[in-house]
Amino acid sequence: MTKKTHNTTRLHLDMQALTERRAILGWIGAASATALIAGCGGSEESTTTSGTVTTGGGSNGLCLVDPTETNGPYPSDGSNRANGSTSNILTQTGVIRQDLRTSFGAYTGTATGVELQLTITIVNVNDGCSPLEGYVVYLWHCDAIGQYSIYDLPSENYLRGVGISDSNGEVVFTTIVPGCYPGRFPHTHFEIFESETTATHYDNRLLVSQMVVPETVCEEVYNNASGYGQSASNLSRVSIASDNVFADNSSDEIAMQTPELSGNITNGYTGTVEIGIRV
Repeated sequence: MTKKTHNTTRLHLDMQALTERRAILGWIGAASATALIAGCGGSEESTTTSGTVTTGGGSNGLCLVDPTETNGPYPSDGSNRANGSTSNILTQTGVIRQDLRTSFGAYTGTATGVELQLTITIVNVNDGCSPLEGYVVYLWHCDAIGQYSIYDLPSENYLRGVGISDSNGEVVFTTIVPGCYPGRFPHTHFEIFESETTATHYDNRLLVSQMVVPETVCEEVYNNASGYGQSASNLSRVSIASDNVFADNSSDEIAMQTPELSGNITNGYTGTVEIGIRV
């Protein structure tokens, strides 16, 4: 399959899954779209000083349920097939881990890219956004050139993993800044489960959604770090307002979906984000 056909198929599958996920909210207007493009997430602000990028975002003090989004064509959560069989990484030994950059089990590869350490806090919107202990996050995303392990890369399973929230509701992952492939704004996917016991199949998930990778970080990484291929060019042709997943979200929802990140290419980026669910 040629790269052009592959990218067209990916975008078609994203669009098909999107139409199944929820009715369009019909929110985006011209003024709001401009605000989203400029801020990459509602009231997010960004500054760059001496090579260090800091982005505002996260929950912005909001207490909202994260919007449901498509899990896309590459979830490996038991909902579809890869390489001729049902793909479900959730049932594999070793999937519970903090560092997602390496493959595990029978695979040995390592994803290259700029380091990103992300602290996710799972909160209960029905209780003033109090932290939830023992809940599970399954996180996955593409590599630096926009490919997904298991599907595009059948001999790797990196950039996927499960974490269990502590008493502060926190799950910490070490991964890389994802690349940008044609037709989609840079993003990460995630699913939330009530417990380790239930985190074995997509049917048991409480929420499936996506996070926005802040545009300022993407621009800094794609234009200055090695290994990100065509990501800078792909990013220049897409915005949150034109993205087939994020475009129908309100500015508050985008703010909730956008992690607050700080750091630089040399030392990597660290950040936080809240995920709100109803319990």
